Amino acid sequence: MTVTTLPGGSYIDAALSADIAAAALDMARRFHQGATLWVISPQWEPHAHHVAVEFVHPVIMGKRALPSVALVEPDPVAQARVASRPGDLLIAVASADEPAVVDAMRRARAWGVLTLWIGSGPRPKAGAANHILWIDSDDPMLPATGTFVLMYHLLWELTHVCFEHPGLLKPTDCTDDVCITCSDQGRVAEVSLEPITATDQALVRTAEGEEWVDVTLLGGVAVNDLVLVHAGAAIARLDDIGQEVTR
Repeated sequence: MTVTTLPGGSYIDAALSADIAAAALDMARRFHQGATLWVISPQWEPHAHHVAVEFVHPVIMGKRALPSVALVEPDPVAQARVASRPGDLLIAVASADEPAVVDAMRRARAWGVLTLWIGSGPRPKAGAANHILWIDSDDPMLPATGTFVLMYHLLWELTHVCFEHPGLLKPTDCTDDVCITCSDQGRVAEVSLEPITATDQALVRTAEGEEWVDVTLLGGVAVNDLVLVHAGAAIARLDDIGQEVTR
């Protein structure tokens, strides 16, 4: 779908406004818990710097400076893997077909990182990021206009608005010692250390931290493989688009 410009030249319609507001609330909750924001934009490096600068800069005098860093080395996935920790945030400003961003987004679940993807043109697949803030326009020059800047300025300001309402900052995650729903789900994990022998366990990274898991069902794994973990065992591999694969 191609969206025409709204009166005043803005692409920020009601639906995108709601998406930005929801993303800002999730970001505020993560920052409240001590998160750091990591920003990547392999195609348009200035956007990565701009987003990071905005969040470091207090919205008004006396307000919080929020920790944020632009990752601009040639391999942003490797940078994000090393820099991030569970509870952090990752923003990408990129088109839906940028390989490094696609890879970072699918791995972030294993890192325990909340993801936001800002872009335009053809959309990423559903679920590619926790929040997709998108302009449905085929204008190739759109990233060079002020539209992306407007989006992340709104995101930055609304995040600070959320801080003014402490009741909104309470975590919404399950806090039960044993959650029946969560315990029955597979978790995405990234292999950190492969087994030495066929019967050894592999060290994997999940949203809860590192743990050892049995990988004998998969017949071995390699470092950086993405797998699905359940009940202490890797039960499936995930391919490049996040689907289960069998070998």
